[in-house]
Amino acid sequence: MNTILSTLLLSLVLSTILTMTNFLLAQTNPDSEKLSPYECGFDPLGSARLPFSIRFFLVAILFLLFDLEIALLLPLPWATQLQFPSTTMTWTYAIITLLTLGLIYEWTQGGLEWAE
Repeated sequence: MNTILSTLLLSLVLSTILTMTNFLLAQTNPDSEKLSPYECGFDPLGSARLPFSIRFFLVAILFLLFDLEIALLLPLPWATQLQFPSTTMTWTYAIITLLTLGLIYEWTQGGLEWAE
């Protein structure tokens, strides 16, 4: 049998078994919180224009920024097998240094403090 066909068949069978197992064994205990239209923690009867703290968005942006920068380091194990691994390591150290300096700057400026 073809390797690709057997892999596809195995993944189809495994995903079907796992889906059916989850469907049969799932505990459904609906309570008043789960049956309410909003599960985000806000009162659905109040105003829809609740003010958000700008600090929340700043921390979220910082998380996304550092998370995306770390994604630049994902090809590192493969890149060290190139012809000139010293160039790869130089760029890696430059990225890590830049991220560390950015973290230190945000820490000293108080950008990571949740409470004011």
